[in-house]
Amino acid sequence: MAPGQMEIESTTRDRVLAVLEGRKPDRIPFIGRMDFWYRGMSYQGKIPERFREMSLSEIHRAIGFGQEDWLSPCAYKYHNLELVSRIDGCEVLHEYEPEISFFPDLWGKIPVDRAGETTTELITPVGKLRYKHTLLEESIRSGTSRPQLTVRPVREPEDYRIYEYIIEHSEFAPRFEAFYAREAGLEGFGYLVPMLNRVPFQSLLIDVIGEVPFFYALYDHPKLVDRLLQVVDQQIVDLLERLSGFQVPYIEFCDNLDGSMTNPRLFQKYVAPSYQRYSQILHAQGKTLGSHTDGNLKNLIPLLPESGLAVCESLTPAPITDCTFEEAWAAWENGPLIWGGIPSSYLEARLPESEFQDRIATILSLVRDRPIILGIGDAVMCDNDIERIRWIANRISHPAHHLFLNYFH
Repeated sequence: MAPGQMEIESTTRDRVLAVLEGRKPDRIPFIGRMDFWYRGMSYQGKIPERFREMSLSEIHRAIGFGQEDWLSPCAYKYHNLELVSRIDGCEVLHEYEPEISFFPDLWGKIPVDRAGETTTELITPVGKLRYKHTLLEESIRSGTSRPQLTVRPVREPEDYRIYEYIIEHSEFAPRFEAFYAREAGLEGFGYLVPMLNRVPFQSLLIDVIGEVPFFYALYDHPKLVDRLLQVVDQQIVDLLERLSGFQVPYIEFCDNLDGSMTNPRLFQKYVAPSYQRYSQILHAQGKTLGSHTDGNLKNLIPLLPESGLAVCESLTPAPITDCTFEEAWAAWENGPLIWGGIPSSYLEARLPESEFQDRIATILSLVRDRPIILGIGDAVMCDNDIERIRWIANRISHPAHHLFLNYFH
C-alpha cells in the first residue's frame, strides 16, 4: 500500500466507490433498494413496530444495509411540445415545453399513488402521439407502484416522424446541483446512482414501440426503425458529452436488460455497439459505465464481458431468473462487476432459515477473492423479511468474511 493511502473505507459510499475504482475497501459493500418494501408495507400498515417511527433511510441504517438510490443528473427540454396526461379522464399534468428525464416513460411526472389508466397526448406542430400507462391497486399495495406502459406512442409508420421531431427539438438541461444535494442527504450511508434513460434499442423495445410490435417493425419497417435508433442515439451521445463537468465516477443506463427479449443476436447487433461507444465517451471523462440488468441474462453471460459495460447492476439470479449466480461469477472473472447477486426470494419466509443461511454462505465463499457490490436483486420486496438483511449485514461485517480483499493486493 502506498504511503498515506487509506486502509479503511468507513462508509457505504466509500466502499462502493472503492470497488468501482479498483481500490481496497475495508469490507464487501452491501447496499440495495428497499423503497418497494417501504412503500408497500406503509400502504398496508404493516411496518414492523420497531421500525414504525423511522424513515426509510433510518431503517437502512438500523439493519446495516446501505441505501441505493437513483436520480437522473439531467433532463431534456422538449421544445414545441405540449404534454397532457389524464387519469381516467381527469387532467393531472399539462405542460408546454416540458423538461423530462425519462422520455416517453414520464417516470417521476405522473402519479404513482393513484390506480387507474393514464392517457398521455404529445402534441407537436407535425402531429400528435397518444399512449397509455396503467397502475393497478395491487401494484400500489406491493410498493411496486410505477405505472406500466400498456399502449406505446409509436404504433403506425407515420408516428415515427412525429417522435423523431420531438427528440430532434430537445435541449439538454443539467440538474447536477440537485444531484449533489440529494447525494449529500444520504450522508455516506448510501450511494446515489446517476441513472439515465435506456440505450436506443432498449428504449424502442420497452417504451417507444413495445416488445412484440418492435420485433415486427424490425422486419416490416427496417428503415424507419434504423432512422429512429439513430435519432435517439444522437440525443444520448449529446447527453454523455455534456456530462464532462459532472463530477461522478460512474454512470448507469436504466435498461432492464433481459436476454429473453434482447436475445444474443439482437444484443450483438444493436446493444453492445451502443455500450462500447458510450463507454468510450465516459472513459475519456474518467467515468465507467453500468446498466440496470435485472432480467434473465443466462444467454447473454458470454457476451457481456466484451460489451463495454463495467458494471451489471441489480443482477438477479436464480431462482427468479434462469441465470445462476455461479454461472455469472465464473464467466465474469475479468468483468463486468456484479452489483446485486442475492435474489429477493432468499428473504421470503417460505425458504427455511437454515437454507437461507447456507445459500448466503455459499455466495460469500465464492466471492472471497474478487470484488463485488453485494445487494438484493432486483430489490427488497414487500414479502421479504428484513431481519434476514440484518443477518447478511452482520455476517459480512465479521472479519472472517473480508477474505475477498486479497484481490486488491
